[in-house]
Amino acid sequence: MFKIAITPEIPDERKEPGMIRCLLEGGWDRVHLRHPGASRREMRDLIEAIPQELHSRLVLHGHFDLVNDFNLGGLHLNRRCPTPPANYRGALSRSCHTIGEVKENSGLNYVTLSPIFDSISKSGYRSAFTPTELSQLDAVTTPVIALGGVTPERIDELKRYNFSGFAMLGSIPWNGDNSDMLNFINQMNKF
Repeated sequence: MFKIAITPEIPDERKEPGMIRCLLEGGWDRVHLRHPGASRREMRDLIEAIPQELHSRLVLHGHFDLVNDFNLGGLHLNRRCPTPPANYRGALSRSCHTIGEVKENSGLNYVTLSPIFDSISKSGYRSAFTPTELSQLDAVTTPVIALGGVTPERIDELKRYNFSGFAMLGSIPWNGDNSDMLNFINQMNKF
């Protein structure tokens, strides 16, 4: 399964570049740089603090113009940033919150669908899908990434449906130290 890490809302310029590097070198496919309140300068500094050979696996959730300065892995469209820049030809993904939105976004590299389970990082953000609704993903051709409350213990449950992978935010030990992250990566390598 495709594994995506999503950074927490508030960047930690001391620890985050090392954590992102650990995740990508540990086998994760993408890291989405979410940080909705970060300035363009903060996002640039974060990208520059990550080894250049890993940039192609970073995806921006905002400050899309930075894609012109770095060899990044794509842009993630959302309510805050719903359209790519003019003439952008790289990889695109989008946040979806209904099966209908997933179906409307065929042709993208992938979409995230949330919340599959009760969110860990957003208090009160409850699971929004029944098993019957998730079964409708069988008819979808765009790769769908499960998001929302995904934990290592729930990944087998995701395999019952047509998910191409999963994305995590709250289960990742962003506030831990390098050993916490390495333990987490080792635990996740079985998926």
